[in-house]
Amino acid sequence: MVDTAPAEPQAPPVQRGPEQRTPPSPGVRVRPTERPAHVPPAEPHPTATLIGSVQRAMRLLESVAAHEHGAPAKQLARETGLALPTAYHLLRTLVFEGYLRREKGLFFLGEAAEQLGSSGARQKRRSTVVDALAHWRDTIGVPVYYAVYRDGEIEVMCVSDTPGNPAVEEWADFRETGHAHAIGQCLLSQLDEEGRRDHLDRHPVQTVTPYTVRDSHALLRRLDRMRRMELVVERQEYALGTVCAAIPITLGSTAATLAISLPSHQADRLLVAAQQLQTEVGRLLGSLAISISI
Repeated sequence: MVDTAPAEPQAPPVQRGPEQRTPPSPGVRVRPTERPAHVPPAEPHPTATLIGSVQRAMRLLESVAAHEHGAPAKQLARETGLALPTAYHLLRTLVFEGYLRREKGLFFLGEAAEQLGSSGARQKRRSTVVDALAHWRDTIGVPVYYAVYRDGEIEVMCVSDTPGNPAVEEWADFRETGHAHAIGQCLLSQLDEEGRRDHLDRHPVQTVTPYTVRDSHALLRRLDRMRRMELVVERQEYALGTVCAAIPITLGSTAATLAISLPSHQADRLLVAAQQLQTEVGRLLGSLAISISI
């Protein structure tokens, strides 16, 4: 049977307008809608990016270095906790790259590893010298210079100064004007006559200031009068307004020097400061072992 009764009228759809909110009571603070805080991505674990093969190769290098007379692969694998095939693979790679060498089944440090070691040692020695110069600079209150005579040339290796006690500006090449400054004269005084003449033939005496030594003959006479390892003093011969003193240091067959400089109006401090440096050097030289090869 078909229902023919009229349908009940439906309510019209509700039109939703802007959301209605009950206004807050007076004096009540409304907290803003909280949003989820930004969560930074988790940082990777410190070991997540380490390369295992590099770590294993380094352990092998350390193990080889501990054996002055070399070690076989089996012993190295056992000491480093590596599987023998892995150890063989890494050892062959290190030999190919020059970090190891193999002789009669034994592995030794190769030339590349030895170069790394010598470079590190040089850097350490240089750091020691730089620290020592800074100590003397602060203790005495003057700029301190370290120079050597190498391969026929004057080389200023380190200079330690401060804004309050600045070093002398190299306005004329130190190598070419060794006759004019205390550093150069101190180094030349440690050479034999042939070495001095050879240097002056290549770097002739020239006028740098009105106080510079006149010619090579006058310089050679001055150097001849110096006693071995005598303190060398120079007053405005290289730079007007500046006085300098240099202390000779001979290590092996290489000539070296430590020097200081002061403004000429403080010239009365020069000898006292130089003697103080000489005392400091004598006290620390044995343990410091300043390296001429830096």
